[in-house]
Amino acid sequence: MNPTATPSTAPPGSKAEALLPGAYFHDAWSIRAAQPELDALGQFLRMAMKTPRWVDRLMALRNTLVGLVGLKDLGGLAMIDPRKPPSDYVPGDRVGIFTLVSKEEGEVLLGDDDKHLQVVVSVHRRPIAEEGQALVTVTTVVHVKNWLGRLYMLPVTPAHRVIARTMLEAVGS
Repeated sequence: MNPTATPSTAPPGSKAEALLPGAYFHDAWSIRAAQPELDALGQFLRMAMKTPRWVDRLMALRNTLVGLVGLKDLGGLAMIDPRKPPSDYVPGDRVGIFTLVSKEEGEVLLGDDDKHLQVVVSVHRRPIAEEGQALVTVTTVVHVKNWLGRLYMLPVTPAHRVIARTMLEAVGS
């Protein structure tokens, strides 16, 4: 049986929780990690490297369409160097489609800030000591800056919910 990500909330006390006020959109999904020893960035890298082909195809379509209105091409979620260990990443580095904003063992923030919106993705890892497991929660927080951001979010919101859940399930398998 494949593990299923479940709807969640931003972990209490997390950096993601602090970003919620004024957000236009946010969601969170949690799952027990199949490799609980990996830190938060390691969990994200594992997830990104297992990006389903259909998700990368959607990203390619997104990049083509937004290019028509002058927005940037983010590349693909799976654009991760598999030889680069999590310890080599520092804030400011590109990690797939995101920039690493902050890095701690228990939580990383990755994001993108454009003229129309600011997106921050938190990957939070909480050990479940008595079981030798870890709970990983991915929280996405979006702050829109203008009407283009609101328009952009119309098709992205429902697609994001499916993609975020599907991507996180790679952490549990």
